Amino acid sequence: MSSDVLLPDGISIVLSAKFLSGNNLSKIAGADLHEFALKYLNNVYGSCFYLGSMNETIEAIAGKVAEEFPNVRVSGYSPPFKDQFTEEDNRIMIQKVNEFGPDVLFVGMTAPKQEKWVFQNKDRIQATYICSIGAVFDFYSGKVERPNEFWVKYGLEWFIRFVKEPRRLWRRYFLYGAVYLKHIALKKLHNLTISLN
Repeated sequence: MSSDVLLPDGISIVLSAKFLSGNNLSKIAGADLHEFALKYLNNVYGSCFYLGSMNETIEAIAGKVAEEFPNVRVSGYSPPFKDQFTEEDNRIMIQKVNEFGPDVLFVGMTAPKQEKWVFQNKDRIQATYICSIGAVFDFYSGKVERPNEFWVKYGLEWFIRFVKEPRRLWRRYFLYGAVYLKHIALKKLHNLTISLN
């Protein structure tokens, strides 16, 4: 996949960067990016579109944006819940976005589905910026409470989310997490081998 900007939205990315190259990154959560974008759009009388989640969530988000950022024009669409979208599903989603023509398109379909969808369809989307922000839809709408600042500060936001939704998140954090750690370890070994030669 390719992106114009990649943000370290996760403590595992921050720790991996330190482990592999000594880089000291700061975590930038999707919720922080979302708030930054809304403040910017409010200042310039911009617009945003939310693609993903359920209708009730989209409506709650639109209501909150209207209240907190009254200069922002906002809309959204809840696509069908399925593992694989049909071409007709994609056509409708892209049409909804393009008819509105947002400055920022926020996509929340869970990772990595949202990233794959954006990559496959980005050339058909008429939006200045496209941001995959997943769980932010639930956080901002109030459907799910984001862990407080203590857990965020110490890199344990993921743990609180797991405790609240173990059935949904256990694969991400433990199964796929183990695969991720394997790749990081192999990369470190590769780097050490190169440096010794």
